[in-house]
Amino acid sequence: MDSDSSELTCDVLVIGSGLAGLSFCLKIAKFAKVLLITKTKLADCATTLAQAGIAAVLSPGDGFDQHIQDTIIAGDGLCHMSIVDTMVKSAPERIRELSSWGVNFSKNKTNDFDLGLEAGHSHRRVVHASDLTGIEIHRALAQKTKKEANITILENHIAINLKIRAGKCLGAYIFDKDHDLVKNIAAKVTVLATGGLGKVFLYTSNPDNASGDGIAMAYRAGATVMNMEFVQFHPTLLYHPYAKAFLISEALRGEGAILVDQNGVRFMEKYDSRLELAPRDIVARAIDFELKRTGVDHLFLDISFKDSKQIIDRFPGIYQKCYSLGIDITSEPIPIVPAAHYIIGGIKATHSGITDIPNLFAIGECACTGFHGANRLASNSLLEAAVMAHFAAKECNQLLQKDRPIRLFSPWHDTGNAVDSEESVVVSQNWMELRLMMTNYVGIVRSDKRLRRAMNRIRLLQDEINQYYWDFKITSDLIELRDLADVAQMIIESAFHRKESRGAHYTVDYPRKRRTPKDTLIRKSVLSDTINLTRNG
Repeated sequence: MDSDSSELTCDVLVIGSGLAGLSFCLKIAKFAKVLLITKTKLADCATTLAQAGIAAVLSPGDGFDQHIQDTIIAGDGLCHMSIVDTMVKSAPERIRELSSWGVNFSKNKTNDFDLGLEAGHSHRRVVHASDLTGIEIHRALAQKTKKEANITILENHIAINLKIRAGKCLGAYIFDKDHDLVKNIAAKVTVLATGGLGKVFLYTSNPDNASGDGIAMAYRAGATVMNMEFVQFHPTLLYHPYAKAFLISEALRGEGAILVDQNGVRFMEKYDSRLELAPRDIVARAIDFELKRTGVDHLFLDISFKDSKQIIDRFPGIYQKCYSLGIDITSEPIPIVPAAHYIIGGIKATHSGITDIPNLFAIGECACTGFHGANRLASNSLLEAAVMAHFAAKECNQLLQKDRPIRLFSPWHDTGNAVDSEESVVVSQNWMELRLMMTNYVGIVRSDKRLRRAMNRIRLLQDEINQYYWDFKITSDLIELRDLADVAQMIIESAFHRKESRGAHYTVDYPRKRRTPKDTLIRKSVLSDTINLTRNG
């Protein structure tokens, strides 16, 4: 495989390098030639930012029924029962597999997994590596992936569009950022493991590259997208001018940390009897309400009343990061704000990652299986990524056994002219306007009035962005901006069509839940046709 060529072929094209993408690659590489692309560096993914861990039933006092029940309660009436059952019961095996691949999970004095407690969980069941779980998982998997002869890794490659012919996925058009070159990659199977879309909001715990690329491409290609109104906001992002997207793990609250206002007064008792251990949507709304009520910029999370050594030993990453910014969490509270954290919706997929476009799989955060329902239970996300990758690799192998040929397709035809510097600033302006609009109108608390304003503005933004896309040379920023605008439209319209408050979706106009909740399923031009067909799209 000549990676410098503008036309490449492979058995399996994997887009995304987090836990889902890497573990899938490691499994399918036994049977196929794999090309893994990632839009920046291999480690620039949401997995490396995950602090808390992976939920799994591993202690004698816990059980599958309890984990299933906790997931269903958090999911607020929309969980798909068969999916929950499969995910939860597959979790212990995936933990043992990750451990066998070299992930060094924290152990207790008896050399068993040290299990943490997080909000919404009835038992200690969160396997972790101190508070640097994601970094440790990615280190082990990346190290193993780089040694696999059947896996070729291309960094700084961002996907533009999927190639669909006769309703089937043939591969994708990819932009090589280092060489300013569009490549067409033909594959028997294409796997989207592109993660989330947090950059569509102003405050996010996601990495800089979380622009919803996989969801946007799949939608433009005709795949069904599901439950996009459910965006989970993490209650506690570090609030500091020099801290970018640094999450203060839910595990702190699991170990006793409390939320307090500017005067040091605890406030969660006004909102839920579970206090700081209520599900994320409840805690995030409580913080949002307190911020708006008082007009302050941030609140605080306080664990300083605990033993200093225990804090540092249990949360070394958070301690060091805060200390480097002048905050000693052993003696003072941590300034926090809620932030967009996880997209519960995504490309409709089975637990094996099968979408409704043949030869296209979606796994991890960009997929929506019904596992999380309307609100994700803490530490169930890495679990879903690992389990989906496992079953998707099995399904993909069966597909490859049918010995289908790789179907080549025409190269990319760039019809535009080079973007001059004066136009680039307009792209930046649209980017900031989009994020401000989504934060103010489609954030933690919504209303029909705000959503209508958002719908009107997103149409205008999409018209402008699509005009740039047609008229000017492709750039990484333009690709991401177009994808963000497309997923923004999906979130807005899905939110407007859900006339109830449920899970991560709360609207002041419909505060009650419907008796018979349904998933929100959309396909291109079904709810709206404001997303235009684009070149090679």
